Amino acid sequence: MINTALRLPAPEIEALLQGRIIAVMPNKFITPGREFALCPADASINLLPVEQYYRSNFLPIAQSTFAQLNSQGVLIQPQQMSLLSDEEQLKLSLLAYETVLVKAWANCELCQIINNAESLVALSHLTIWTKKGLQEILTQRHNIFLAYLRVYQLPKSIEVAIKSNSLFISLPQSLNVSEEKPVLNDRTFAQRKRQLEKLEPALHPELEELQSAIASLTISQPAAKELDDDIKAFLGWSSDKAANPLDLDLPWIHKIAEVGNSSDGHTFEKLVRRGLLKLGFTGSSLNPDATGGAGGMDFYTEQPYPIVGECKATKTEKVTDGTPAQLLKIGMNHLGRFQYDNSIKLIVAAGELNFYASRTATENQMNVISPETLQKLVELQAHYKNSINLLELKECLQQAPFGLAEDKINTYIDKVEQSIRLRSHIIQLVKNYLENSGIESAGVESLHGAYFGSHPPQPIKTPEMHEILIELSSPLTGYLGRIKGSDWKSDRFTFSAIYRLTKMRSRSQS
Repeated sequence: MINTALRLPAPEIEALLQGRIIAVMPNKFITPGREFALCPADASINLLPVEQYYRSNFLPIAQSTFAQLNSQGVLIQPQQMSLLSDEEQLKLSLLAYETVLVKAWANCELCQIINNAESLVALSHLTIWTKKGLQEILTQRHNIFLAYLRVYQLPKSIEVAIKSNSLFISLPQSLNVSEEKPVLNDRTFAQRKRQLEKLEPALHPELEELQSAIASLTISQPAAKELDDDIKAFLGWSSDKAANPLDLDLPWIHKIAEVGNSSDGHTFEKLVRRGLLKLGFTGSSLNPDATGGAGGMDFYTEQPYPIVGECKATKTEKVTDGTPAQLLKIGMNHLGRFQYDNSIKLIVAAGELNFYASRTATENQMNVISPETLQKLVELQAHYKNSINLLELKECLQQAPFGLAEDKINTYIDKVEQSIRLRSHIIQLVKNYLENSGIESAGVESLHGAYFGSHPPQPIKTPEMHEILIELSSPLTGYLGRIKGSDWKSDRFTFSAIYRLTKMRSRSQS
């Protein structure tokens, strides 16, 4: 239970929530272990104007955050105003009964006292404050209190009425908080804390500049947002793996099974065509807005290989022999025997096949899958782009058994998901191994040794792991970087950001 809040300049709370900083500078010592909510205050709480107080790479965020706060009408203390005829200034406090949004709470892990002017340059480079701002605090207060805060997000923002301009204010009611949503995990926070305590130099200041340059683009451009997330993760500003951005096609993808199990056959045909396009198939008969395909075929793919198909939406009735018979008749009439025989035959049908439908489909090498199975394939492709290898899917569709093909398609889906888990594990393994070892690259044999102590999803041999590392470091994927050696055993691999972010940065500069 927390009943107090620490007032901080609004941009600094934003920087804490972004993971950009882990420490703040209160005007007095804070006892380690003390817990409190984080309450945003306006610019008057700072000793210098915004432009002089915050570093240039953080200044746009600071200005935007203060502007947003001021638009809510929050005013705790006015700027200095002249009340006398000479140049003397008198600062007046104004108590405003306004409300602000509190989004997080924090635990003070350490409160460090800094009184050495020589350390201000290094401190500035590791934080968001200018050397001039730090010097002003040191001059006026003789000490800088650097409070290291472990920050946690509240499950829901709360409104707090501001009735005081003190450092700590009382909350109108106690907050019941938990540690379920830390901004940084234990390891990342410990690394950042050690770096700041020892004033170790920033490892990648150029990436911090790049992040600041693209920050304004993240709202309108998904690609910029993805790059921004990658940079923050690499810099240690965030520790949780960013969730995959939601594919904008997911709403209609989630309707494939629902519509397939209804009587709306026309809509179901359109969804099946859209699903095939999403998987990577192309063809003149895959127009998702058309009603009925060419020659009466429900769908026909041309590349990377031909598939001729039929759709059958139904609520409760069984699928009769008419559905596979129609595919045979229409496909043969429109394509001709040679082209039809060389096409994969696919029926997407809801409901159970009766005996005759099953026999006709099996004897004519037709694959019958449910709308649910098609939806699973398309969802996998939406969540993990290009995870469905259409040539591997072709082999699956060409192999017996025919007729009801649910089991073999679901086996293929399981194989893809297992492959994704393995590669995700190896990417995380490389990242953790390099972080824990304090090195920038590692060879395949060292990584293979670490693999078996990492609770791997499956056993793999060293050459197989090397093949996967090569795949993950390909320019088309860029999850890892590769420093090519004289042979495969001397190749070295780095975590993605050095490779991918440098490549993206050079693109943005060009």
